[in-house]
Amino acid sequence: MKNLLFVLGTRPEVIKLAPVILEFKKSSEYNVIICNTEQQKELSNQTLDYFSLKADISLDCMRKNQTLGGVQSLILEALEKVFKENSVDATFVQGDTMSVFCGALVSFYNRVPVVHVEAGLRSYDLKEPFPEEGIRQMVSRISSLHFCPTETNKASLLKENIEEKNIFVVGNTVIDALNCLSKKVVDDSADFFRCRNIVVNDRIVLITVHRRENHGGRLDSILKAISDLSSEFSDHTFVIPVHPNPNVKEKIYLNLKDKKNIMLLPPLEYPQLVFLMKRAKLILTDSGGIQEEAPTFKCPTLVLRYETERQESVKLGISKLVGADVEKIMSESRAILSKDKSSTRVEVQNPYGDSFAASRIKSIVDKILF
Repeated sequence: MKNLLFVLGTRPEVIKLAPVILEFKKSSEYNVIICNTEQQKELSNQTLDYFSLKADISLDCMRKNQTLGGVQSLILEALEKVFKENSVDATFVQGDTMSVFCGALVSFYNRVPVVHVEAGLRSYDLKEPFPEEGIRQMVSRISSLHFCPTETNKASLLKENIEEKNIFVVGNTVIDALNCLSKKVVDDSADFFRCRNIVVNDRIVLITVHRRENHGGRLDSILKAISDLSSEFSDHTFVIPVHPNPNVKEKIYLNLKDKKNIMLLPPLEYPQLVFLMKRAKLILTDSGGIQEEAPTFKCPTLVLRYETERQESVKLGISKLVGADVEKIMSESRAILSKDKSSTRVEVQNPYGDSFAASRIKSIVDKILF
């Protein structure tokens, strides 16, 4: 039996690795070990529950006002202990977080193959997204297998001289995750919004903002645009699940708490977020995962970033980069919010996957790695 270590720590990592974990758990040939760094402690554990999963190892590596170097050192030291106490045949990481970087690095130090899920995404700007772009490039150098969502991602790795025999285009597991949730689980989320007197109709605008590069002055500009939009479109409801990072949370509440048609909520559970994405008229976000999920729901998306590693939906016209430019956010939002929802749907196939990525990953690991 082969021991597979899955290192994760944030909600997006749980969402995107859960289908892969569930696929390997079906086989008696593998022993799956889930290690949660708890980079997002409450959100990651909460989301594991929705997939009926539980961490085998919890590292509790986050501290208040941590620096990037501080959290990295804690995760590295904790993971070194994990490798000493467990026999690991392969380590799976997903995406571009500090948990991903540390999981890959400690695995590399212990001469254990690294499997990178969602490999090859690139902006080629080390400042955007920061530090994620740098993490992705570094993880690619030490990974044994690279599972790419799209052909564009594969082309990026080939350009960086990653061996083609180790690169596989499988789709993005986030689409698999959407299909892991039953319709009933998602629809039951209606009660959550009903209890908060939020009418989920055809005039819902979903907004998420949290990225490190948007802290400070950029966030001020984004919040001004949201405030102005809420005044101009007073018949629309703007729903903002507020990220727990105090650099984001305090500023959002200070600027938007008095706006009657802006609903500031705690971080949503995964089915609740899916419920809103399915029904939103417009999404404004700096999240990578939502950029990948929104095309499934035909929802136009304005990306609150100046660079994105997810160019496929931009090229198809379902998402647009608006950064923190107040006028651009306003004009692009106005173009959608001034119309009926039915006329704003973008009828394209989701370019990021077809819900079979996890099974492809397992099949390739079966043949190539063991």
